[in-house]
Amino acid sequence: MTGSVVVVGDVMVDVVVVPEGPLAPGSDTPSQVHNMGGGSAANTACWLASLGSPVTLVAAVGDDALGRSALTALDGFGVTFAGQVEPKAATGSCVVLIDSKGERTMLPDRGANEELSPRAVEAAIDGDAAWIHVSGYALLGAGSHPAAQAAMAAARRLGRPWSVDAASSAPLRAVGPSRFLRWIDGCTVLFANDDELDALGGAGAALGSAAEVVVKLGPAGASWTDGSRTESSPAAPATVVDTIGAGDAFDAGFLAARLSGADPGASLHAGALTAAQAVSQRGARP
Repeated sequence: MTGSVVVVGDVMVDVVVVPEGPLAPGSDTPSQVHNMGGGSAANTACWLASLGSPVTLVAAVGDDALGRSALTALDGFGVTFAGQVEPKAATGSCVVLIDSKGERTMLPDRGANEELSPRAVEAAIDGDAAWIHVSGYALLGAGSHPAAQAAMAAARRLGRPWSVDAASSAPLRAVGPSRFLRWIDGCTVLFANDDELDALGGAGAALGSAAEVVVKLGPAGASWTDGSRTESSPAAPATVVDTIGAGDAFDAGFLAARLSGADPGASLHAGALTAAQAVSQRGARP
């Protein structure tokens, strides 16, 4: 396939906190603090661009210093921004706590991401789009939900392959599996980790809405199924620094390979290689 990947979702500024020891409730814990680009959709777009895929990001930032910095960073990666700048909303931000094993806990404030409009999405998606990828965070956010729905409606109307990343298990459980799966009915590929897939009722339930399900299993690798065939791939070797954005990077690696004509097994392997790059460095982007 040729053409660009259109990624719909969120831009965040991550405040990554790495405590130097156990947290001391009610007191101080010396820490390393880093400000970095984030947001699941923006991360995936940056990894896709780093892999040579033309990519357009549809998202929203505030008309503030953080938003301007975020747009400059996206441009530096070669990502085309086709979203909106909101004059009355702050750019989204997220505090990310990294534990001693590299695992992350996130405390997000979606900010301007909740203002993403269906009109912006519809204007960005045209007949040149080879693939449309929707972040589950956009679907799960009350304000951005109509925009995510517009992206999926455009994919159906144009007959383009499209994918959804399930995003996060806690909000999936909050909205309920039947609602989420009804929202994504007809998608080509659903990406989820094992917790997210469990929240959706398992692969069998997910395959009622998605033609293919890719399960990201961290150090255990990843698997793919269309209900009749199954492929798997081990994780690529890596020294884990942090796991921020590993799933976003995996999505990008898988999609870039798929767009180049790779089969599911090779696409899983490509996703694993990209995820290994992500976990071996600080932050969520290349």
